[in-house]
Amino acid sequence: MHRPQENPQEITPTQGFNIKSVQTGGFKLNVWDIGGQKHIRPYWKNYYANTDALIYVVDSADKRRIDEAAEELSELCGQEELSGVPVLVLANKQDLLGAMDAAALMSELDLTQYTDRWIQVKAVSAKTGENLQEAIGELLAQKSKS
Repeated sequence: MHRPQENPQEITPTQGFNIKSVQTGGFKLNVWDIGGQKHIRPYWKNYYANTDALIYVVDSADKRRIDEAAEELSELCGQEELSGVPVLVLANKQDLLGAMDAAALMSELDLTQYTDRWIQVKAVSAKTGENLQEAIGELLAQKSKS
């Protein structure tokens, strides 16, 4: 899901915090794009309050960091403030050769262990926009039910 004024070719990894509001599917999303660098992770807890959904983006082409991504997601899902919050995991970088598909990433992240929430993995490419609208649409549909 790209805002019209943003060229996906010019988007770089978040180096801190980005805050944006996006209108889609009848919802106004206040998006807190919080970088994943290790020195930033201790600050994530400052954003848990009043969270309606969590979108967790994983570089599905970087198999060396999947264990780290699994540990961090497990830590997030274990937070009391995020109990029951639906989680959409985006298996990003599907445009790269060798990227794990959604099923492989779901297995690697051991997502079947979470029974207290809706959790889905969707294969996407932020660079091309592939499957982003559909993935966000499924999350919004889930939120509409609750």
